[in-house]
Amino acid sequence: MSDWSGRRLHVVGIAGAGMSAYAIVCRALGAAVTGSDRAESPYLERVRAAGIEAAIGHAAANVPAGEGVEVVVSTAIPASNPELEAARERGLRVLSRADLLAELTRLKRTIAVAGAHGKTTTSSMVAHALLGCGLDPAYVIGGTLSTTQTNAAWGSGEWLVVEADESDRSFLAIDVDVAVVTNVELDHHTEWPSLAALRDAFRQFLDGAPLAVLPPELLPLRGAGRSVEFGGWAGPELAVPGGHNRSNAAAALEAAVLAGAPREQAAAALATFGGAGRRFETLGRTASGAVVVDDYAHHPTEVAATIAAARELGFGRVVAIFQPHLYSRTQHLFRRFGEALAAADLPAVLEVYPARERAGDFPGVSGRLIAEAAADAGGGKRVLWLPDFDAAERVLRAELREGDVLLVLGAGDVDALGRRLLS
Repeated sequence: MSDWSGRRLHVVGIAGAGMSAYAIVCRALGAAVTGSDRAESPYLERVRAAGIEAAIGHAAANVPAGEGVEVVVSTAIPASNPELEAARERGLRVLSRADLLAELTRLKRTIAVAGAHGKTTTSSMVAHALLGCGLDPAYVIGGTLSTTQTNAAWGSGEWLVVEADESDRSFLAIDVDVAVVTNVELDHHTEWPSLAALRDAFRQFLDGAPLAVLPPELLPLRGAGRSVEFGGWAGPELAVPGGHNRSNAAAALEAAVLAGAPREQAAAALATFGGAGRRFETLGRTASGAVVVDDYAHHPTEVAATIAAARELGFGRVVAIFQPHLYSRTQHLFRRFGEALAAADLPAVLEVYPARERAGDFPGVSGRLIAEAAADAGGGKRVLWLPDFDAAERVLRAELREGDVLLVLGAGDVDALGRRLLS
């Protein structure tokens, strides 16, 4: 049933890229939707434009009165959240992000993009290709699709394009018709005890889909069902730089073709893809003339790929400031982060963005570990340790010059620093 006009949903954490997308499509399906979050964000503008009321700050009073309200929460919401506590006290139904996504994937044929890296860009590319071929898909994406300037829509076509996330195992709960896996790499160390366990989960994800799109090295994960292999991009020149984006486009093309898009038309559409929000997104120029590019890169592989993509564009100097995301990830990967950042002409590191973690649970872990690792990997190369935004803004304003590109990297709020440098 695709008419949700009798449902009342309250989304806790509605200002995030993913949760705002769910709220928008639920409203498009006819549900009455409200929400809340701790702070404003660009995504709230779209949420409110869709007719959704969103409160700033968490309080039990934000949960609408009456029976039948369903409260939707992400894994980032702690059990002590007052709205979640109110829902339990009132006996309201509580849905996880995975629960809601599972419902949505039962409404249309679904292309689900999984992988440690490239989910948002590849799913955006698939949606862009289908739109370019007139297939009008629904999509729920964790970043703004440049084609439509939104992260979600409930199109009239038969296909739904979603990201399938392994961070909370939600990718195992959804109904999938075409499974796309870009890569498998251990990223969420508190969720997965080993790479072997993660590969087993990806194998289970693939077993649930009749069709799969995979790079050659992951074909052994596929059991029964048809598989399509993707490799390098062989179509027209892309508008987005980097070898990782050429690989993403190759995967997106095969998925679009499986969904009924003509190959040549889909490839031509992909050549016009302008990017996704916070994925090598040009924010503007500083007063000194440096170009500022924002990217969600929060894993060493992604940091390295973003720096390599910037090199392709021929800037005089690549300056990269990185905000580590999660103490647990920093603890496990600080040396690899340092090695990746050392590829920049001038690496800089901020303090860790804690998200759902607490510094006290990770004694001795800070962004400085990555800064020191970058200096070691760079053979004594100059590396900036800039713990807070004020220090970073002051130093970078004095440092940046015409011909530089500043890469603002991380999954936290580091994009705000990039925007401050433009003002």
